[in-house]
Amino acid sequence: MSSPPAYPVIELRRYTLVDGAAAPFSRCFETWFPEAFQQAGAVALGHFTERGSGDRFTWLRAFPDMAARLAANTAFYDGPVWREHKAALNGWIVDSDNVLLLRPLYAGAAIPLLPSVDPVGEPQGARGLAVAQLLQAAPGQADACARAAERWFDSYRGEGLVEAGVLATLDVANNFPRHPVRSDGHWLVWLGILRDDAALAALQPMLEHASLALAGAGLLASPAEVVVLDPGQRSRLRWMAAPTPSRDTQYPTLGNVIQ
Repeated sequence: MSSPPAYPVIELRRYTLVDGAAAPFSRCFETWFPEAFQQAGAVALGHFTERGSGDRFTWLRAFPDMAARLAANTAFYDGPVWREHKAALNGWIVDSDNVLLLRPLYAGAAIPLLPSVDPVGEPQGARGLAVAQLLQAAPGQADACARAAERWFDSYRGEGLVEAGVLATLDVANNFPRHPVRSDGHWLVWLGILRDDAALAALQPMLEHASLALAGAGLLASPAEVVVLDPGQRSRLRWMAAPTPSRDTQYPTLGNVIQ
């Protein structure tokens, strides 16, 4: 069996929308855009509304390398699909600049490209939920923070939980400046897929302990943030009955793909 495609250049995009727009924005997004991104050479790994907020939409866009990022974004945002629908989507967006440009922390920590939602086999759409833990390393502490955080990430285990990726800031120039990315330090992002709210309840104490321990050790520049994400109906990143690829999945090293 061939290895899954590797997408080691990843954008974590968190949009603030007008109040109450998250659900309709998500529906329009997944109706019009995922296939258009894919045809341009990018992929929407998953898209979500942020639990507890009617104005937050979060999604993950990925590319094979930085050259592909430039080419895919240029093709999409200068192309007919975005041209037709941009007025509707932009009318809901208050802010779209909260974007982290990321890479897998190590080989095997990339987010898997799960199969698209099967409209016949999954008639109710994407199941489960996702959790993102965002850690901003203190100045000069990026490596120490990553080492300490990894020990905590290894403890995030339990029934109904699968680690979906461990990401870190990709320290390269933004080659598509029409879309700003954050430059406020070094970030680590742990991402998990959960079966249900019971799995979330079991995970939350571990997330809290890790956040407090890393902050207490002086390794964080700002308080850790935990974001609970409910997948859109067609989100690729979701809970699946079959085992989800984990950190054992092999991907090319970053040196072979980033240009």
